[in-house]
Amino acid sequence: MRDIVDDLLRVWHSGATGGLATVVRTIGTSSLPIGSAMLVTPNGGVFGSIASGRLEETVYEAAMEAARTGIRQLRRYSTLTGLESSSDDGTLVDIFVEPFSCRDFPEFPTVAADIQAHRRVTVFTVVWNQDPDVIGQHLITDRKHATELVALPESDLFVASYCPPPRLLIFGANAYAATLSAQARMIGYRVSICDSRPEFADPASFPGAEVVVDWPHRYLNTLSAAGEIDSSTGIVVLANEPRFEIPLLTVALRLPELGYLAALGTPADQARRLDDLRAGGFDEPTLSRLHVPAGLEAGPRTPAETAVFITADFLASRAGLRLAAHRDFDTSTSVGMAI
Repeated sequence: MRDIVDDLLRVWHSGATGGLATVVRTIGTSSLPIGSAMLVTPNGGVFGSIASGRLEETVYEAAMEAARTGIRQLRRYSTLTGLESSSDDGTLVDIFVEPFSCRDFPEFPTVAADIQAHRRVTVFTVVWNQDPDVIGQHLITDRKHATELVALPESDLFVASYCPPPRLLIFGANAYAATLSAQARMIGYRVSICDSRPEFADPASFPGAEVVVDWPHRYLNTLSAAGEIDSSTGIVVLANEPRFEIPLLTVALRLPELGYLAALGTPADQARRLDDLRAGGFDEPTLSRLHVPAGLEAGPRTPAETAVFITADFLASRAGLRLAAHRDFDTSTSVGMAI
């Protein structure tokens, strides 16, 4: 639901009624993520997605029906046929369909505000109960829970937990930062861009990102002291200027937790950067945590292409994968890549 919060708010404020369908359980092998949601607007528009093909069309009709009739139901479908099914063929998915409006979910603006402010919020929804009037009731809490369907003796509850999104910190306000910021936000990251030059760090050039004017190493130290750096955080350095990047990388390589650390640059930049860090006392195992150059492989590319390749590298690193396009990292030659 996180990706359609703005669309849900528009329907809520319109006073009209749409339909909301949410994947609450999969049975057998299914690639449908729990919590995936589809909003059908009062005029029949669609935001979000839960599947593809026949199943999506079937669920679209079910959501339209919920908006029209006001009936809330937990419905089971076959992912193979896209039709309602009760057979246990290992390809089933349970989807809760409900009307959505300011009358059906009066607390929703509070949920939306927490999600948009990067605060933790969890929504409990009754998706099955012997009393039809109880189905669809919501309870909001700020406590941490897993996103899952909880079966109780007299009710089934779907727990949707929204944690603060992971962060990507980009150092260097330039065209590469703008395209990388847009790419990272598309995959659900909260983006901050830091540059010490106020004439370059213009928020208008980086829509949707937090823009900070500060010395990079000082800003990173501030975030670390506040406990805002963890194993999901990514750092990408796009400024090939030693007086900016060496103090920054010195702080970053000493962080106890960090998901990804990369720096853009030519082979000459890489060699100089690694030599400077070695002179600062870093050994080869520590330097191997630094992805240089950032992205799949070295070579001139447009900012947009570079953003895609850095994002792929970032996601592969987060998943513990090694991309075939990577060369082995060899710190003795100061050239290569790391995963």
